[in-house]
Amino acid sequence: MYHPIRLLACLSATILVNISIFAATPIRFAVIGDRTGGHTDGVYDSIVVEIERLKPDFTMTVGDMIEGYTADTVEIRRQWDEYMKIVSPLSAPIHWVPGNHDIWGEMNDPSVNFYHKYVGEPYRSFDYNGSHFIILDNSRWENSDQIPAEQIKWLENDLKANTSAYQTTVYFHKPFWFNSLAMGKPDRLHDIFKANGVDAVFTGHFHTYFCGKYDGITYTSVGSSGGGSVPGVTGLHYHFAWVTIDDNGVHIALIKKGSVLPWEEVSAEELIAVQNINRDAVKFSRALTPTKELTVSSQEVVATFTNPHDGLAVERDVIWDLPKGWTVNPPESKIFLPAGGTQKVTYTLASSGIYAPAPTLTTRFPYVKGKDFDLKVPLTVRRSVDCITAEKSPKIDAILDEACWGDPVTAYFGPAGGLSTSQMTSIAFTYDKSNLYVAASCFESESDLTKGFSTDHDGPVYDEECVGLFLAPAGEADGSVYQIYFNPAGNVFDQKIEIKNSAVIDAKREWNGKYKVKTRVDGGKWYLEAKIPLSELKVKSLKEGDEWRVNFRRKQKRLSTSADWIIPISYEPAKFGNMNFR
Repeated sequence: MYHPIRLLACLSATILVNISIFAATPIRFAVIGDRTGGHTDGVYDSIVVEIERLKPDFTMTVGDMIEGYTADTVEIRRQWDEYMKIVSPLSAPIHWVPGNHDIWGEMNDPSVNFYHKYVGEPYRSFDYNGSHFIILDNSRWENSDQIPAEQIKWLENDLKANTSAYQTTVYFHKPFWFNSLAMGKPDRLHDIFKANGVDAVFTGHFHTYFCGKYDGITYTSVGSSGGGSVPGVTGLHYHFAWVTIDDNGVHIALIKKGSVLPWEEVSAEELIAVQNINRDAVKFSRALTPTKELTVSSQEVVATFTNPHDGLAVERDVIWDLPKGWTVNPPESKIFLPAGGTQKVTYTLASSGIYAPAPTLTTRFPYVKGKDFDLKVPLTVRRSVDCITAEKSPKIDAILDEACWGDPVTAYFGPAGGLSTSQMTSIAFTYDKSNLYVAASCFESESDLTKGFSTDHDGPVYDEECVGLFLAPAGEADGSVYQIYFNPAGNVFDQKIEIKNSAVIDAKREWNGKYKVKTRVDGGKWYLEAKIPLSELKVKSLKEGDEWRVNFRRKQKRLSTSADWIIPISYEPAKFGNMNFR
């Protein structure tokens, strides 16, 4: 904010020195909202712990620290003692602002006397690193005009005595400015602030967050940090403000309760334990097999639960997240696993509609004593596609008139489940003793399929109109997944994904396969025909009865969607479907 008064003051060499020192040392502090007024135990306490993790230069409140409103002096003392214990984790100073729950009586009332005893003066100011901070008391009044003349005179004198401050911020409890400035009405305090170069104002009281800027002054009303409230219009509930003053001014960020986590939130050993549990704690005996109509008839699957801990028993509820159309029996179960123990539970599942997305088994599983995480294990429903040996190897010309292309896959899912909304897509496979062949025909009624596609090998084909393959010749054993995408210009993006223990350990973009590819655009449709030598995939030969894990898709860029054979798209072969060589 531009201040003529300060411009003159900055002629002082002393002030220039102060500002240069400030610029090298920003101020960082927290502003914590109301604790009381129907408070929820433990909320303010946890926010104090989070603030201490940030190690602020100091902390400000905006009032309402005790419940108050009682004539029982023993109770008032107890409440202040309780509050001081709550804020005791703060290692830096805390500066308090009186709220209506802290001071609720006239002079010499017990609430006033106790405030002086535990906190000090209800209104005062202090300096920190070249900036000025003012605390006002409006705890017992309802608008700016009601504040006693003595306090107003003090405020004006204090501001005039500190015109050389780099930034001046003011703190008081009730946001009088909401019913004046925000409503387009005058406000006595604001006129004083505007005339004396105040930069920012912080208030509380309403237990919900809001802000505004008037005549260049930033107003912020911090919401609840524990007082009774409901989430605000954006869902923001318990929070505090984090304020930085640096050589660019005052900066304010809101931090939700539970967002400032300790450094030791997750140790490397704990993460390894979670990874092991995700991999080993639940194994299904089989993948379910869908019908041609993409439903699942009643099928049994055995879930084997394993406790990997050598000194921790596990007793948890198990439930299923069931998409529409799915049933499971039993819908709920319990597991009792001694250290190192296992338990088997048989479930019967069926889907009356399109099977994707598939059900997910869920439970809370401990990874160390006292710490659980949500273990979610999706059930695999495995489609199969036949790859028929070619009596005569197809000619790579994108004509697709050979008999081997007579039974393409035409049913696909959208990324989130349900049938794909992309235009008609057909993909088919065939093979001979040395090669795997793929053919595709893809409708595209509006886009120009002759322009704008990558022409360099390993260009961003995956982000264009394209057909993509995921091939795992070794099945679910450790090995490689080959990702190969073709666009309508016949260009290729490919990479080799190395798999170990069912997890991706490396992605090698430098791997480049050698293919014979031909594409053709004919009106509102494009065609692909490609030959993939088996030697490129480290496969010596193919014969009837062989089986690979595969997935394939068509991405339709114009509609920002895809036609996916198996969802979700993954690099893990265990989540692929079967390619049966016949």
